[in-house]
Amino acid sequence: MTLDNLNILVTGGTGSFGNKFTEAVLRDHKPKKLVIFSRDELKQHEMRHRFSDAGTSPVRYFIGDVRDRQRLYRAFEDIDVVVHAAALKQVPACEYNPFEAVQTNIIGAKNIIDAAIDRGVSRVLTISTDKAVNPVNLYGATKLCAEKMLVQANAYSGRRRTRLSLCRYGNVVGSRGSVIPVFREQRKSGVLNVTDARMTRFWLTLEQGVEFVLNSIDTMQGGEIFVPKIPSMKVTDLARAIAPDCELRYIGIRPGEKLHESLISVDEARQTLELDDGYIIRPAHPWWKMEEVSGAVAPPDGFAYTSDSNSKWLTADKLKSLIEND
Repeated sequence: MTLDNLNILVTGGTGSFGNKFTEAVLRDHKPKKLVIFSRDELKQHEMRHRFSDAGTSPVRYFIGDVRDRQRLYRAFEDIDVVVHAAALKQVPACEYNPFEAVQTNIIGAKNIIDAAIDRGVSRVLTISTDKAVNPVNLYGATKLCAEKMLVQANAYSGRRRTRLSLCRYGNVVGSRGSVIPVFREQRKSGVLNVTDARMTRFWLTLEQGVEFVLNSIDTMQGGEIFVPKIPSMKVTDLARAIAPDCELRYIGIRPGEKLHESLISVDEARQTLELDDGYIIRPAHPWWKMEEVSGAVAPPDGFAYTSDSNSKWLTADKLKSLIEND
């Protein structure tokens, strides 16, 4: 699917993903309009220096909050594709401010659904997280609720043209919420704080995440959760790759943190199709009719996609090259 001559809107557009998404869309496509929707006027001002909204530029900046249903209705007018990336995602902040996490991640998702259907948006692709699989913290729980709502929203859409799907992936190299900037800062002291020596995590770059989102917009039928095949890495190996000469101090797993992450649970695997570059989790309802996916196969019985049982692993050298090139 080409995004040429389409009106596109990205919520949370001033974040790490939004900046990279804007860069990729302007580089590889010719949208009629690309709307950056966010609540942070300073970040919009700073982003405007990278992506001007003057002259013939398709970029537009729209201040608003996904909690504000009426503002979304205004923003979604004449929009063809929405990429929903806005969220409260810092685990400690969500734990300490649970009502705020619910307002943004759950009620905000409902507002996206209502505005998209009522405004006739063609496709909505939402960014989810591995934290939504068997969640142990409030952030993951709110994203799980959002996933359920967005999948089932296709039934609300009915015969209307709006279709909604999700991408679910792991930690992003170079994002503002990543542990990598934390380790870089800590290495100045000569000591890196690591929670547990056994801990593993999924990793991908912002560029890979954006490419996967764009491909998912192209292939989505509505109701799928798309999961990329990405490598794992032990957090200790990550720390040594960033600061090989530093001491590692083990401080214990924090509240709401997992030892290993999961992108597909055993129960979800029954509804999952495997492709060369990823997986598609399809809705479980038997009445949900979807077209066949060429080349897709069912994973084996008992399959689960977890960071510790992954077949793909990231080396220190590869991580360094990803950090340098992203």
